[in-house]
Amino acid sequence: MPLARIRPPSVNLTRCLRARQLHSTPLRRGRVKFDPSQVERVEDEVDVCIVGAGPAGLSAAIRLKQLEQEKGREIRVVVLEKGSEVGAHILSGAVIEPRALNELLPEWQQREDHPLTQPARSDSMRFLTSSLSIPIPHPPQMSNKGNYIVSLSRFTAWLGSIAEEAGVEVYPGFGGAQVIYSGDKKTVQGVITNDVGLDRESRMKDSFEPGMAFKAKVTLLAEGAHGSLSKSVIKHFDLRKDADPQTYGMGVKEVWRVDPAQHRPGEVVHTMGWPLDWRTYGGGWIYHMDDGLISLGLVIAADYANPYLSPFRELQRMKHHPLLSKLLTGGERVAYGARVLNEGGIQSVPRLAFPGGALVGCAAGFVNVAKIKGTHNAMKSGMLAAESAFAAIEGADKEGNEEAIDMSPYDTALRNSWVWKDLKEVRNLRPSFNSPLGIWGGIAYSGIDTLFLKGRTPWTFRNKTRTTDAQHTKRARDCKPIEYPPPQPPLSTDILTSVALTGTNHAEDQPVHLRLPPGAEARAAHVKENVGEFAGLLSRACPAAVYEYVEDEGAEGTEARGGYGGKKFVINSQNCIHCKLCDVKVPTQDITWTVPEGGGGPKYTLT
Repeated sequence: MPLARIRPPSVNLTRCLRARQLHSTPLRRGRVKFDPSQVERVEDEVDVCIVGAGPAGLSAAIRLKQLEQEKGREIRVVVLEKGSEVGAHILSGAVIEPRALNELLPEWQQREDHPLTQPARSDSMRFLTSSLSIPIPHPPQMSNKGNYIVSLSRFTAWLGSIAEEAGVEVYPGFGGAQVIYSGDKKTVQGVITNDVGLDRESRMKDSFEPGMAFKAKVTLLAEGAHGSLSKSVIKHFDLRKDADPQTYGMGVKEVWRVDPAQHRPGEVVHTMGWPLDWRTYGGGWIYHMDDGLISLGLVIAADYANPYLSPFRELQRMKHHPLLSKLLTGGERVAYGARVLNEGGIQSVPRLAFPGGALVGCAAGFVNVAKIKGTHNAMKSGMLAAESAFAAIEGADKEGNEEAIDMSPYDTALRNSWVWKDLKEVRNLRPSFNSPLGIWGGIAYSGIDTLFLKGRTPWTFRNKTRTTDAQHTKRARDCKPIEYPPPQPPLSTDILTSVALTGTNHAEDQPVHLRLPPGAEARAAHVKENVGEFAGLLSRACPAAVYEYVEDEGAEGTEARGGYGGKKFVINSQNCIHCKLCDVKVPTQDITWTVPEGGGGPKYTLT
């Protein structure tokens, strides 16, 4: 059926959207299979639709409203956010470089409600063995003078309040689930939000309501690393044609309230070495926040080879190192979370613009791995996209042009901005760790490049074989199992105790949002390969115990029912904290992360 538009665009949708009273449905209906081709969706028209209320998306929204004031051209901006609240799905270290914030909101320090209350006051770098903490030179890129230690979740919630004050329509609980393409599939025309009220078999419950279609002149995808719509659009328009595959790190984080005697506000510590081996790229952090809190965590490159590695358990044993155990003893863990982050650098940045829209922030991948920061670049990319979008919409108004908005000036503007310069200088540092010399070779090259070359080299290390993180995984038979010590509360705990701190919740009677290809044959093939060749990698890789390969000698363990060799595959999707590692790392690349019912997932507040 055609999309039905039910109201003029000037009417604010906030109240009806948050109540999800978008259309009338019968009070009772039979549990019939949902057929998306037969549903009539409510449609609304906007100037700019932004998918994702993170720093990039909100910076774009705020900048658009600033241009509205400057230019006198009213512009309707809608931000869709899958989390229950703005900031609920945001996780990072985080130490923020305020460069982009200073440009976006020059007077931010005059706002009494701003969350940048803890300046970074000292930096150090340490190489860990199992018992020692050895000071090593601190790379200049990692200097945090002028930066702030924050909860990125709180920072994002604050940006969201500023966006709403400016007149942006921000709708938490509404994930972007589908891209709306033109009839010829050559243009993006908006997005459709997630359908709600389907049971696990995709049958319509009494509470069923179809997602809403937001038709937009410009669609900005700001979903963060490895977003589902971004992944789809990149493939559809072949945006990565001239770029390397994106590579990722897996960040696992905790926040502790510590003994005041151990708290040193503003101290920033980064670590290399233990608990990781010399073949595995990664490192830890300890950030002393304000209010007696400490952010600590571990980032492990997702190209790790050993399928027996567990990011969660690596962090748990890391806390027993004398450097951390002294710090945490007598304290209380108050938050936990995990998320993949981009590590590919400019070599992996795809073409940013497509007909009708663009990629911004971590949807494209602007993390400066050497700095261990990306928020400043993400925000600037959103601001530049906003400026290009506003100019294009304004130009189309004057010319009466109804063709797809061309966002290619944004791509050009970003590559001419300080974001590109920021990334270009460090472009070879992360790839240098992929040499046969492993960590030691990377440290040697990075030291020379950082101190002397400063990126001024005629070469750029490329991923010429286009090897993905998943393809770096070795067969279990070629790797040594890792024996992790059992949890020793309160310093280290089991995984489900940790997940409880995330506040994660999904309605159980909804379609599983972690999708395998349909049919028992595909499921059986997954079990056969992943258990037989990779020792059930996902059961250890996932930081939320979503995946299990369970012994079952009955029917469920047979190929006819999707099992193999007495093993069945169990997906505990209600545990999912939306980290996206499964989609990135599963060796068979047959799991696709999709948007669950809006409002589900973690409820981060301190991360």
